[in-house]
Amino acid sequence: MELNKYIDHTLLKPTASEKDIIKICNEAKEYHFASVCVNPCNVSLVRKELKGSDVKVCSVISFPFGASSTEVKVEEAKKAIEAGAEEIDMVINVGKLLEGDLEYTQNEVSAITKACHEKNVLLKVIVETCYLEEKNIADICAIIEKAGADFIKTSTGYGSRGASVEDIKLFKKYLKKDTKIKASGGVRTREDAETYIGLGCSRIGASSGIAIVTGK
Repeated sequence: MELNKYIDHTLLKPTASEKDIIKICNEAKEYHFASVCVNPCNVSLVRKELKGSDVKVCSVISFPFGASSTEVKVEEAKKAIEAGAEEIDMVINVGKLLEGDLEYTQNEVSAITKACHEKNVLLKVIVETCYLEEKNIADICAIIEKAGADFIKTSTGYGSRGASVEDIKLFKKYLKKDTKIKASGGVRTREDAETYIGLGCSRIGASSGIAIVTGK
């Protein structure tokens, strides 16, 4: 199985330097990964480094806690898109979902989806499954589908755990339309990636993309 186009080659550490960002861009170009995923401050550099390649520029938004207001998230997404982001990975307000404020969550996801789709930018919604019960997953799947977002994504990698097989099975249970799935957090080996892809994932978020595709 060719895994390279499933990989969002990711560097989100707060200590990431310009040299580190250039390094992952070069790796992504060499292995033809799907995207390079970085914090918003690094988007313009990534756009420059990836120019002319088949690798997309991806930016996280309100990362890793999702605690910004909806208005701030929309503005952050717009600024990242202006800087060159072709894909956005946005963290929801997990607390609002957990307390059952589905109207807030729907409005938030819909607003970010609109801001992205107006610029033909793909949106992945990070739901941080480590904190969610099955009912919460059912609710957020319905919200994401109503909003028309492109992907549901398991994790930031900064929660109590990353993706699990059970998460993906629950997504598949509750997603009714064509919403795609991204597994992230703790996906480190080729075997891990093949397991998630076999369950129906279209993207894998990982900092170990080279190890995944080479099996080394």
